[in-house]
Amino acid sequence: MTVELSTKYACFIPLCPLVASCSTGSLSFSAPKAARSLRRSCAVFNIFSLTTSMFVSFGLFWQQAATHSIQQYLWIWIPKSDFCLNIGFLIDPLTLAMSILVTTVGILAMVYSDSYMCHDQGYARFYAYLSLFTASMLGLVLSPNLIQIYIFWELVGMCSYLLIGFWFTRSSAANACQKASVTNRIGDFGLLLGVSGIYWITGSFEIFELCDRFLELNSSDVINPIFANAVALLLFLGPAAKSAQFPLHVWLPDAMEGPTPISALIHAATMVAAGISLIARIFNFISLLPPAMYAISWVGGITTLLGATLALAQKDLKRGLAYSTMSQLGYMVLASGIGASQSALFHLITHAYSKALSFLGSGSVIHAMEKVVGYSPTKSQNMFFMGGLRERMPYTGTTSSIGTPSLCGVPPFSCFWSKDQIISESWLQSPSLGLLASITAGLTAFYTSRIYLLTFEGNFRANQINYVGFDTFVSPGNITTLWGGAQPNSRSKEIDDILHTADMREGSVLVPESRVIHHHPGDDKSHRNLLYPQESSFCMVLPMIILVMPTIFSGLKGINPILRLGSLDLLFDWLISLPFFLEGNKYIENLIDILSSSTPLLSLPFLGLFISLKIYGQTKELTDSKFFGDLKLKDKNFLENFVVFIRNWSINRGYIDYYHDTYINRGVLLLGKLVSYLDQWIIDGSINATGLSNFFAGEGIRREKNGRISYYLFGLVIGIILPAQLVVDFPIPPLP
Repeated sequence: MTVELSTKYACFIPLCPLVASCSTGSLSFSAPKAARSLRRSCAVFNIFSLTTSMFVSFGLFWQQAATHSIQQYLWIWIPKSDFCLNIGFLIDPLTLAMSILVTTVGILAMVYSDSYMCHDQGYARFYAYLSLFTASMLGLVLSPNLIQIYIFWELVGMCSYLLIGFWFTRSSAANACQKASVTNRIGDFGLLLGVSGIYWITGSFEIFELCDRFLELNSSDVINPIFANAVALLLFLGPAAKSAQFPLHVWLPDAMEGPTPISALIHAATMVAAGISLIARIFNFISLLPPAMYAISWVGGITTLLGATLALAQKDLKRGLAYSTMSQLGYMVLASGIGASQSALFHLITHAYSKALSFLGSGSVIHAMEKVVGYSPTKSQNMFFMGGLRERMPYTGTTSSIGTPSLCGVPPFSCFWSKDQIISESWLQSPSLGLLASITAGLTAFYTSRIYLLTFEGNFRANQINYVGFDTFVSPGNITTLWGGAQPNSRSKEIDDILHTADMREGSVLVPESRVIHHHPGDDKSHRNLLYPQESSFCMVLPMIILVMPTIFSGLKGINPILRLGSLDLLFDWLISLPFFLEGNKYIENLIDILSSSTPLLSLPFLGLFISLKIYGQTKELTDSKFFGDLKLKDKNFLENFVVFIRNWSINRGYIDYYHDTYINRGVLLLGKLVSYLDQWIIDGSINATGLSNFFAGEGIRREKNGRISYYLFGLVIGIILPAQLVVDFPIPPLP
């Protein structure tokens, strides 16, 4: 006997984490000592609350599989005679798919955070923020109208501000959260204008109602097409900022200043996914406007290629993954712009689990590296200080070796199926966009495998230079004494590269005097004193092992050719059929057909993998000087010059931040100074001049009116004599 779960219980999906967040936050604020003593209890309560939301989501999910119905539960919020605004929640396939994604990734991030944040004093506050973040995202995907979406949209932005700047005592974290907030305010203002414009056109905020009204008005040719396309692009401005689309992507790499579990949430299931889900929600409206669709598709195409090129030579592990996220989000926006919203949502889910696995793996590596090199993001997140970690951290290395081919688009891993659909449909709709998507697939395979090889393969490189601790400084010129008294002029190129990438403080490398290791090459005994990263705790490894399952199997439904038709309901059908894919001998033939038809598309990803393996897979060098090294522009051929240009382009973030600072930031500051000058000297000056003139006039009159009768009589005489004299000198002519 099956138990029916009423859809009215959907309100518990966002309500449970919201209650947990409010309770934990109130306890942390009112009784901080009690919160510190009950920190583990607070964590368990938050995990249990989100688990409840997950079970409700799954219950409604399987129930929806039998009924295929769409339901709304609304309550009147603002009742008026000519206007009525409702609040409530919407139950449809998109809502349930997104709620399952958010709750599953959120639970794994919370379990992971127990070990990752165990020594942090803001442990309870961190869990309060996490629960509020997931509650905001769940409220957003359940919203039935644009006003409610906008409210939760802003709440998601506020939570991202709090979490990116969680370690607000660091200036880099404070600047990063401010940058994310300001950039998203631009998109949110555009979204607010778009919501106002769509109400102006349709007279409704309800999703289904406004789409139907717009379709009717559009068929009657009573809508100005220029205004309608402008409204659609303003609506898209919100997702463009939230989902880090060019040129509003600049906040995403700096968001890595937050704790790594937050990076997994932001880049996988919550903030960046909010933009894609909003595009899917209003897709029936945007799809009726070809110019807006064309613009959206090209924004996605430019973003996906730009993100891939910026990730090519990154040294920071998390920042490389951040640019990878930006590129994959570009795929989703591109697919939405060409009308393949189904493929965009398919890629959103497959990419979310694969990228969550990669970020949790990077957090495990960084957590282990901090115990070796000390707490310094420049060192603990630098891939050139890593290497050989697969032997030292077998679980993290194995799970990362599964997430890497998925992100590369290698079959049969999950991201291959969704990315293959997007690239195929891009070629059908626009050969130019198809070429961009295909080139990006090759670049993605290159930089993703590069990240894995530099991190987990080869030899561990951090012990070749000692910089752990905060005791004394050693001059860069004398650092070679750590290798057995080598002369400064014989220092190797690898050491120079390490010194170039290490933190410099007043021209010196930070080295603890008590932990200097005199390592002589060939001396095996010296290895006994070297420090190596160790595998993370069970609470950090378990979520990565669980994420392996959807990373491998979640895309296998893609071998069903009906998925290429592009109905939103097919996403739901794809999700409910996942547990039964093992019964699918009938899929084998489809699998072979799709792989054979995808052979041309697979050539570039495998070429990227081959180049990456050729460069990084057979070398023990400290840096990638063979490819992205310190080459000079003089006396080099075209290929080497091009490689140097790509390296500089990637390391300098495409110079986009430089131009933002030069032309936008300074332009805004200059405009502000001009406005301040006009306000101070023109507006305030005229008012102050008026007051000052009145002051001097009053002072002059005050000195004349001193109360003496003789002065008054003298004035009276002068006042009579002067007019009389004027009459005598200039008599009035008689009237005609």
